[in-house]
Amino acid sequence: FIVFFLTFREMTSSGFSSPDQSDDEDSDSSQKEVHSHLEESIRPYIDLIDTLRSVGIHKDLALPTIVVIGDQSSGKSSVLEALSGVALPRGSGIVTRCPLELRLKKVPGVNWKASAPNEKKIEFADPSLVEEHVAAAQNELAGKGVGICDELITLEIMSPDVCDLTLIDLPGIARVPVEGQPEDIGKQIKRLIMKYIKKRETINLVVVPCNIDIATTEALKMAQEVDPEGKRTVAILTKPDLIDKGTEKSVLAIVHNKVIPLRKGYIMVKCRGQQQINDEIPLEAAAQMERDFFQNHDYFRCLLEEDKVTIKCLAIKLTQDLVDHIKNSLPPLQQQIQKQLCSVKRALHDCEAGPPEDLEGAKEFLIETLNGFNEKIKSLLSGEPKNGKSLFFQIRAEFRKWNDYLNSAKPSFNNSKELSENYRGRELPGFSNYIVFEKILQEHVAKLKDPAIDLLNAIKDIIIKQFTDVVSECFQNYHVLQNITEDKINDIQLNQQEKAEQRISEQFKMENGIFTQDLIFLKVLSEKTNQTFSEKELPIVVQRLADQLPLMITFYMLQETARLLSIDIIKLLEKPDLQKLLSEDPDVSRRRSDLRARQTRLTHAAKAISNFLND
Repeated sequence: FIVFFLTFREMTSSGFSSPDQSDDEDSDSSQKEVHSHLEESIRPYIDLIDTLRSVGIHKDLALPTIVVIGDQSSGKSSVLEALSGVALPRGSGIVTRCPLELRLKKVPGVNWKASAPNEKKIEFADPSLVEEHVAAAQNELAGKGVGICDELITLEIMSPDVCDLTLIDLPGIARVPVEGQPEDIGKQIKRLIMKYIKKRETINLVVVPCNIDIATTEALKMAQEVDPEGKRTVAILTKPDLIDKGTEKSVLAIVHNKVIPLRKGYIMVKCRGQQQINDEIPLEAAAQMERDFFQNHDYFRCLLEEDKVTIKCLAIKLTQDLVDHIKNSLPPLQQQIQKQLCSVKRALHDCEAGPPEDLEGAKEFLIETLNGFNEKIKSLLSGEPKNGKSLFFQIRAEFRKWNDYLNSAKPSFNNSKELSENYRGRELPGFSNYIVFEKILQEHVAKLKDPAIDLLNAIKDIIIKQFTDVVSECFQNYHVLQNITEDKINDIQLNQQEKAEQRISEQFKMENGIFTQDLIFLKVLSEKTNQTFSEKELPIVVQRLADQLPLMITFYMLQETARLLSIDIIKLLEKPDLQKLLSEDPDVSRRRSDLRARQTRLTHAAKAISNFLND
């Protein structure tokens, strides 16, 4: 946000000085000396904030600023008009319908000119058009009628006769919606105001009419909510000429901070009324009339000596309050800038540099990117842990389940006599039939085929997940390349799954011919003397399946997939549209661009503050 700075009109030819003072050469000399001192002590802080604003740091961090809030018809527009000398839109109901940033720049030697508050920044040289252009900008953003909009509009005025001033005027608080307004218009306005006033860097300028109960004003309640100790709240009491007789002492108690205490206190002003506006009384004349009003008032005369009344005193107070606020804000602001700068650098590193635009550079970038992907796939096969656990940790867990299942699914041969009788052919009792035991084993092995396919699918899911994670990690910014690679992984896995299933089917067919080497069987036979032939043969089959299937699945689904994928990835370099492969998601390039812009802003801001504090 924008800093608020006032060069005092009473110290310039168009200021608040009285005719007698302007005729006094000693007074002129004294004023110039004070003015020069103020410029020397205040201007460096203003220039620093202007520098920060010029590099756009207000997009990242809140800068010291003053916002003006008040209930509807509280006199906000009159106060702004008196401070700035610019006639702003007036009327009943909601006049300010968008946050209005008013920038006044004192530029010696130029004719009055302004930039209209719209995208095209149309310049005009007639001061009477200000109100028209502000109203037009509000209609453009908030629509014609009585709606409001959060978007900030800016009116910039340059002249040798205006004050250096920037402030933000917010919509007046509405209590009851009028015709054409949404039912929640009050909530909308409060939400918009809260967005500005809750920031610690903001000085809240609350405008309150003298002729109402100050405790009931919504604007002051909101300011107290975000600033309960009143450390950054200034209250302006308007319309002192409208108070009821007999209430003057009550108003004095408010100004003297005895009713609702505010650290920054109260200032009372009397701006032009509607009749004076209709009579086209100039602001300079209105300033003198304001002083005369307080000078001649029975109760408020004392406030002149206490510097608690008039626009002149308000200007002086706001200037000093703001400069003090800037001084206090600089150390934490510097810390916030450094913290955000570190965060932006880390985020930029995650975004990478992005592909070059030229064809040769894009090809080199793509080669480097693809090689990086292949290296990460190789690291998966080497068993390097990823996110704490390696690929093989997950695969081994599935293989272990397979082995446990094989052992738990062994058929019971406890009643071998009954089994032999059930499968007995024409042989006499007591004679063994090898075909019987072979059939028993074949039936058991056949039941293992479906669990074996389940094992294959489980391993496939693990590998696809691991490979896809590598794709996301390496190609996260390049959606075309990411989609192509993921499709390749799925296609290769489908082909490899078909081969693995075929190989598993063949394995189970081979297991129908019960076989093992004689020496192996004799060794088992000698170790398991009290078991049947089927029980002696079964551990050999189980061990073979427990080892063979994991070897098969690992080869086809992992090793071959990685090899084929690496070949296909390198073949992408043969495509004619290399730059299309590196086309980024718009959000990624936009985020990188935003981060770079933020880094530039923050770097310039950090340097500006460092130079200022070290001078």
